[in-house]
Parts: sequence; structure tokens; C-alpha cells
Amino acid sequence: MELYGHRVETARMTNSDRSPAPFGRALCAMITPFTEAGALDLDGARRLAGRLVREGCDGLVLNGTTGESPTTSDAEKSALVRAVRETVGDRVHLLTGVGSSDTRHTVDLALAAGEAGADGVLVVTPYYSKPPQDALEAHFTEVADASGLPVMLYDIPGRTGTRIEPETMIRLAAHPRVVAVKDCSYDFLGAQKVLALTDLAYYAGCDEHALALYAVGAAGYVSTVANVVPGPMRAVLDAFDAGDTAGAALLMRRTVPLIEAMMAAGLPGTVTAKALLTALGLPSGPVRAPLRPAGREAADGLRAALARVTDEFAVA
Repeated sequence: MELYGHRVETARMTNSDRSPAPFGRALCAMITPFTEAGALDLDGARRLAGRLVREGCDGLVLNGTTGESPTTSDAEKSALVRAVRETVGDRVHLLTGVGSSDTRHTVDLALAAGEAGADGVLVVTPYYSKPPQDALEAHFTEVADASGLPVMLYDIPGRTGTRIEPETMIRLAAHPRVVAVKDCSYDFLGAQKVLALTDLAYYAGCDEHALALYAVGAAGYVSTVANVVPGPMRAVLDAFDAGDTAGAALLMRRTVPLIEAMMAAGLPGTVTAKALLTALGLPSGPVRAPLRPAGREAADGLRAALARVTDEFAVA
């Protein structure tokens, strides 16, 4: 094609052109099911994990903030990993969140994750204390040094108060066990800079960015919305990989009403995911305080958004 008076050769992106995908492409940030009494529901977790794998997820992230990690004990976190590993076996990649505001505690959780059967650890930026970048780099390095598992950095400054700056990620990429990033920075330029200068596997952590980041070479996504519609979210990547970029864009747009209802309507994704899973008769249970369940009006809106997306994908 002609671009600014010059002939430019175009080519379809192949998997060799994008960042590696050490944990698969289509990952779900799985909720943690609880019983009506608020206890850990391991049977429900097994059933939900099995459904997510059957419907297109090739990776699961347990014990993240979508999984209510701030309110689950260390023992519950390990029990959840063991139960899901027993269910899915080696069919999918299994990560577990180990991040906290305490480096020593994060290291302990990372060591326990390996013993429980995880394939990798998700390490969020220490929250509230706002460590400077050199302290942040030291935190991630200490966790990676201590754990024998590969590390996915989790950059979500809107929740933690601290950004992992691109330059810090570039330095951390030199560590042999720092292999991936879950990106919720809303810094598309910074993400592309890290993609260009490192081999880090980038995963969109904001559902609305799943296709946009994938199109510039990211490895895939870590999705909260996939708890509810794993197949449609996976279909976006499959269409793009098949060379149908227009079809991928169309499918992505069809997910927007549900993404907006679940992630941008004022309620945490954990709350909205559990409301919809309950409506579908799937394992979920209540949220733990300080979170509160979705009210009737919000739940009605969520169900309407899900029905719209389900209908549109049914005729796609």
C-alpha cells in the first residue's frame, strides 16, 4: 500500500511477532466462590474452574483482587490453588495472586504458591505505602529471587496509588523469572514502549483493552468479564489470529455493553461477576465485607447487558 508517498509492505501478525504467552492467551481472573455462610466453597471453585476451561480459558488467575484476596486467609489461598489444580490438571496454566503491602508476606505467599501447585505468581504493586521506583524494583526482585515460579507483575495504579514506570519494568525484565505484566495502567504508549524493548508478555488487565493491546503484540488478557462469558472473550482473539481483524473488532464491540455494566458502572468487578454468576446458577456465593452485593436495580441492569451480549453472539 502507499503511505505518505512510499510503498509499504503489509503483513498479518503471527504469534512469532507478538510477545510470548507463558500462561496462555485467554486468562480469567476467577472469583472465589463462598458458601452462603461466607466460608470458602471449594466444590464450587472446582465446578466454576471446570466450566471456564471448557468454554475457552487456557489460564486461570486465582486469589487476585477479583478473587477477594484481601479478605481470604493464607490457608484459604493455598487450599483454593490445590483444589483447582486437582480439577484442571495440566490442561491450563494456573497463577495465583501473592501481592500485599508487606514484602516478607508476599515472599511467604509466593513460596506457598509453589507448594500448592501454581505455575506462576501474580504480584501487585504494594498498595497504600506508595514506595518509590527503586523500592518497588527491590520488592519485585526479592519476590522473584525467593520464588522458583515465574512472576507476572500487576500494574494497577488506580487501585494501589503507585505506577510501575515503564523504565522500572524494562529493568525488571532482565530478571529471569519476571516474565509477564498484567496491565491496568491505561498508558497505551508506555505499554508499547515496554513491548518494544523487552520480551515481557503483556496481558490486558482491563477488559476493554483486550483487543487493542493484542493488536500491537500483547500475549492476551486477564479478564474479569470472562468469569461470565469466557467464550465470547476468547472469540475476539481467535478471530484476530485467523486474520479477520474486522471480525475481531466487531466481536470486541459486541462485548462492550457487558464490559461497561460490569467494570465501569460504579461497582467492583467482583460484585458484578458474582451477581451474574448467581443469576446463571453458577458457583459464586456472597462477597465478603467490606464489599456488598449488587442491589436489585444494578442486578437488573447487569442481566440486561448479559442478555444483549448473549443474543448478539448467538447470531454471530
